[in-house]
Amino acid sequence: MNPKVKSQRRQNIRYRIRRKIGEGSAAKPRLSVFRSNTDIYVQLIDDANGQTLAAASSKDKEIKAQTANKVDKSKMVGEAIAKKAVALGIQDVTFDRGGYLYHGRVKSVADGAREGGLKF
Repeated sequence: MNPKVKSQRRQNIRYRIRRKIGEGSAAKPRLSVFRSNTDIYVQLIDDANGQTLAAASSKDKEIKAQTANKVDKSKMVGEAIAKKAVALGIQDVTFDRGGYLYHGRVKSVADGAREGGLKF
């Protein structure tokens, strides 16, 4: 296992983050972020029951129809997941950046979720 391999290095970072933030519950789920080259995906995860409570991505029809750059679409994804969470009665979440730097699109998702009414 070569630690210089990019995917393995990111996986180790993910494990470290998960140890620090803990597991999500139904009362305070984990807001998990996955970033690909073209899109961004977020989920509210209840780790205690192994369920995804809500999900949003930049591939959703309302967001995909917008003509904006990736950072702006990421903010829309954050607002969309916040709207779904508030509809489920969830206010507090734990933010899991998924091994990515808290910068750019990942930060934009967090800002959009905060503006939508989530606290973390």
